[in-house]
Amino acid sequence: MAKIKNNKKEETINLDAILFKCRDILRQAKNSGSFFEKRDMMLTLIFLRFIGEKYEDGMAHLRTQLIADGLDPNDENIISAFFDDATFTDGTYNLPTEARWNTIINTPAPKLNVALDTALRSIATTTPGLKGCFIEGTFTQRNLAGNDMKKIVDEVNKISHKAFGEEKDLIGRVYEYFLKEFAVNATKEEGEFYTPHDIVQLIATMIEPFDGTIYDPCCGSGGMFIQSAELVKSKQGDISRINVYGQEKEAATYRLAKMNLALRGISHHLGAESDSTFTNDLHKGIYFDYIMANPPFNLKGWYNDNLETDSRWADYALPPQSNANYAWILHMLSHLKQPNGVAGFLLANGALGDTDALDIRKKLIENDKVEAIIVLPRELFISTDISVTLWILNQNKKGGIYHGRKLRNREKEILFMDLRQWTENSVKGEQKKKVMLNDEQIKRAANIYFLWQDYKTDGGYYEEPELYRSVRIEEIEENNFSLVPSRYIRFVDRDSDIDYDKVLQETASVVSDLLNRQKTNNEKLRNALKQLGYECK
Repeated sequence: MAKIKNNKKEETINLDAILFKCRDILRQAKNSGSFFEKRDMMLTLIFLRFIGEKYEDGMAHLRTQLIADGLDPNDENIISAFFDDATFTDGTYNLPTEARWNTIINTPAPKLNVALDTALRSIATTTPGLKGCFIEGTFTQRNLAGNDMKKIVDEVNKISHKAFGEEKDLIGRVYEYFLKEFAVNATKEEGEFYTPHDIVQLIATMIEPFDGTIYDPCCGSGGMFIQSAELVKSKQGDISRINVYGQEKEAATYRLAKMNLALRGISHHLGAESDSTFTNDLHKGIYFDYIMANPPFNLKGWYNDNLETDSRWADYALPPQSNANYAWILHMLSHLKQPNGVAGFLLANGALGDTDALDIRKKLIENDKVEAIIVLPRELFISTDISVTLWILNQNKKGGIYHGRKLRNREKEILFMDLRQWTENSVKGEQKKKVMLNDEQIKRAANIYFLWQDYKTDGGYYEEPELYRSVRIEEIEENNFSLVPSRYIRFVDRDSDIDYDKVLQETASVVSDLLNRQKTNNEKLRNALKQLGYECK
């Protein structure tokens, strides 16, 4: 929260309240457009606000630096040399006058739509990295009433790092809010799938994408990359150590990803356009150190006849056409670098024992590509309450040094983990029941995985009933190559310690007592009826 002081009182501003008010204005405004158009309009405005504030901060820092060096930042020659064509080393964009937030916020209401589109056009033409991020005429084609647009711009102007300094990752908070809230309130057809940060953090913590290349074949708004970058900064301190690649089919979401990554200074390669990963793989022939993904669950309509002999499944089998679960698996495996590539991705639980994909699953297991299967709690997602599974594939289960840890040989073993009971952390203020994994739980799950990998661990005895177990491939083969964790994780029979003789004796005593009381009550009733003149048999 931020506190605004005035002569009358100190007002507390809540970030979610500002964002909700923006949505409310858009709901009531004429010409605000469809669900997607409202969302894109808001996110584009917030992008302009943050890129503008970053520019202002960069210029202020430049002035401070010049003064420290004994130079006068108000001198015309200094202005010409340093400010007219400023160069920033931290990823800040040098914005032309018409694209600066100070220009936008001071534009009269009737001219705002034109000014906003002018700013977008200017940024797109002067900054190659942001080319393709914006739709031509985003604001002028919608042509909201000047007063409505002015209200929204004034609300967005309140969202500032200077005012909300205590907010961790403010940009991420705003993007998360809109992606999440619009997903909740959209129709089933319009809803965009949103991956909560705790799930992304779990995947990133387990596969440790600290350096090298990261790939997401269905990258959405770039959340996997951003959370990975945050983890890298917390562990290593330098996001330049990672280089991200992604692809996104939906054009609007592709643009959001480019804006989101650009704002954070993350080096990225999302291809020149939005397109289907299956029918037009934009990164064909490239292999990655890490893959993180949350593909659409049970995606239908992914297949066409041109994919029948595709090289991605040449060594396995043609994935079922009914849904894309195993097509995603084989696609990601085809991009996973040898000899040490690691992938962590989510799939619907049905993929664990899908009979239509048995041949592919069998070969994945026999080829020793599957390292861990982790079933997650229900209700982690806003848009669905189903339980899903985190799969970890590894090109190298032979052991060695990895990220400073000495790993043992885990060939012919798979770690199964069942976290479905971890539902105690409810999230308040949501329209649907929702739970989350907290930092301690994420750390515990990762530690179970890391200890299983450790060179001192004996995989043959690695288990905790009802939570995890290391299983040999021979046992999995006996279960017809099912990867359903409940087939392998031992569950405690809590009835085995019950003293049934004692329970029966106690039960018999209670029943006898009840019968005696009933007999006494019946006798009292007969005596009372006799006194009233009634004959009881």
